Amino acid sequence: QVQLVESGGGLVQAGESLRLSCTAAGRTLSNYRVAWFRQAPGKEREFLAICWRHDLVGYADSVKGRFTISRDNAKNTVYLQMNSLKPDDTAIYYCAVDADYSAAAMSPDVYDYWGQGAQVTVSS
Repeated sequence: QVQLVESGGGLVQAGESLRLSCTAAGRTLSNYRVAWFRQAPGKEREFLAICWRHDLVGYADSVKGRFTISRDNAKNTVYLQMNSLKPDDTAIYYCAVDADYSAAAMSPDVYDYWGQGAQVTVSS
């Protein structure tokens, strides 16, 4: 199986930036679809961004223009750069791997492996 380790969460003020990292052990991430989700207290897990073969990327409308997903294949790491953070961005952020390219790319139910979660808190 794939072991995913997240880092980079923290406490910031509104308008500041953070970069989350997701590093894999056991598999090469470039071979799979990787996505970022978040879950705020009392809410369902929300799709944010995705990357897959040939450096293709996609974003939820809520974060397009502020968040950027990228991959460093040499480090076997996927990043989520988060700029212009808002208090509503406060949540636990998860990276996830879909090992078999399921059809519903934005549903958390199709993802096979998950990171441990990184807390992001944005103060006003």
